[in-house]
Amino acid sequence: MIIRWIVGLLFIFSGLIKVNDPLGLSYKMQEFFEVWGIPFFNKYSLGMAVIMNMFEVGCGVALIIGFRIKLTIRLLLLLIIFFTFLTGYALLSGKIKTCGCLGDCLPLTPAMSFGKDLALLVLILFLAIFQKEALPLFSHFINNIVLMVSLAACVFIQDVVLNYLPFIDCLPFKVGNNLIEQMQKPKDYIPDSTVITYRYKKGNKTLEFDQNHFPDDFDSNYVYVSRFDKLIRKGTGGAKITDFTLTTTSGNDTTQALFALPKYVLVMDNYYHTNFNEWFDNLQKVKNFCTSNNIPLFYVTSQSYDEANMLAAHHIIILKCDATVIKTAARVNSTYFLMNHATILYKYSYKNINKIMDGVKLLADKQENIN
Repeated sequence: MIIRWIVGLLFIFSGLIKVNDPLGLSYKMQEFFEVWGIPFFNKYSLGMAVIMNMFEVGCGVALIIGFRIKLTIRLLLLLIIFFTFLTGYALLSGKIKTCGCLGDCLPLTPAMSFGKDLALLVLILFLAIFQKEALPLFSHFINNIVLMVSLAACVFIQDVVLNYLPFIDCLPFKVGNNLIEQMQKPKDYIPDSTVITYRYKKGNKTLEFDQNHFPDDFDSNYVYVSRFDKLIRKGTGGAKITDFTLTTTSGNDTTQALFALPKYVLVMDNYYHTNFNEWFDNLQKVKNFCTSNNIPLFYVTSQSYDEANMLAAHHIIILKCDATVIKTAARVNSTYFLMNHATILYKYSYKNINKIMDGVKLLADKQENIN
């Protein structure tokens, strides 16, 4: 049945895109949790993202091979209803700019995502009606093996990318990109039209209103919960990188000064690792190797100066940057960027210590050729 293959391949394709970058999905989950006022779930978002990706790919594989087809179609129906709710909420509420359905590699507007999910919902309902015609491709034993291998592959791939960066980098901070160019707005740029919306709790009710429509009885009985920018009208695409500013610990903007350097290394990190000794040893090795090759190294973090002060004692220059920007740029905490002016020449996880060293050596060897 053609529809069975179409639906199955779409779920596999969608799941694999997110398997390549489970952190991206976890950040999108956190965005929904913040909007819904349940930030408590943020700490579980990565685990939920990993499981969701496995579930999506697994259901797609199970549908194609005909594994317990009745159960598989029911699970797919529940999954697409859930996805349709999310994309519909993003579209109708205007609180979520993109749903993250196909990750950063294939960004869709809420309207496109909602339309896609509605179409899939119709196709899955069709499969539910004619499920008796969906015969298994292989024996029960072979089907079990195929499904287990698929799920194991999802676990393995996600473990690798969480430790060593995504295989396919679809972010504006990918190798080869010039950050200055990524920070520029198109000539025909029209910004999104948004309104600052506040969420307050009064008694057992949670209320939302913008700055021009505060309740007439607004008083201390209203307890502030959060605020967000509600999308009113979608503009044209803006700069791919926004809010990228590097400052010294004293607060001076040093972004352009760094971009003027012909070669340097940025280590982007939001927090110290649980495996601190391995992380710090690698940082020290790279710092010493950079020093011997006359290449400056800067540690970029969102932590307070007190938290990063230990590094300053080891003669590591500390720069500050917004935490969200670092999360976007560095999918592994920490990520090493080997730079030529504003261009990213190499990008590695801190665990790839040998590749980092080789990259620094290549950067040093190119010194005479870099303007």
